[in-house]
Amino acid sequence: MQGLELFFQFLVMHAVLDFMLQPSVMASGKNRSSKYHGTADSGFPPWYYWLGAHALGHGGAVYLICGNLWLGLMETALHALIDYGKSEEKMTLAQDQALHLFCKLGYCIYLVA
Repeated sequence: MQGLELFFQFLVMHAVLDFMLQPSVMASGKNRSSKYHGTADSGFPPWYYWLGAHALGHGGAVYLICGNLWLGLMETALHALIDYGKSEEKMTLAQDQALHLFCKLGYCIYLVA
């Protein structure tokens, strides 16, 4: 697979998972400071469940696109770290998205080189 084609697949996957298929409850739920986590007895899943599920979806998609388990695991970890940083207000949405795309670019360089 050509590098540009692979990068395009990663970009489409990222857009679908980060924007189209991420419900607002997940976007809020993965933030440990969210109002959803205000009471211990609310029955609402902890923030790390939401963040983990979201990151695992991205890692699984990377694995399905390129067939490399280690890159899928790396994407899971990096996506979780980046989103955690954004939820802690350590970066803007634009910085968050740039870091995600740089990760995908790195995977392409690794796979095509």
